[in-house]
Amino acid sequence: MNTTAKGSNRELKSMRLLEAAGYSVTKSGASLGLWDLVAVSPTDLILVQVKSNRQPPPAEREQLQDFRCPSNCRKLIHVWKDYARQPLVKEL
Repeated sequence: MNTTAKGSNRELKSMRLLEAAGYSVTKSGASLGLWDLVAVSPTDLILVQVKSNRQPPPAEREQLQDFRCPSNCRKLIHVWKDYARQPLVKEL
């Protein structure tokens, strides 16, 4: 599996988890934005960066932390390890 397909697969897995928790989820096209997924519920908003097997590098992590968003918004990083059933979730 190439890295693009692997990344897309991991994003879809994260998307399904959020949908199962009651969120409406939109996937960023071609991952050109800072966030891969945007999840919305009646009470809050979640922005998710999805990674495979590693945390984002320091420069990217700083961009994610500095991103301005409403007070009811959470910023998450989902790290999917190979063969894992659930991601490691880190809230910024």
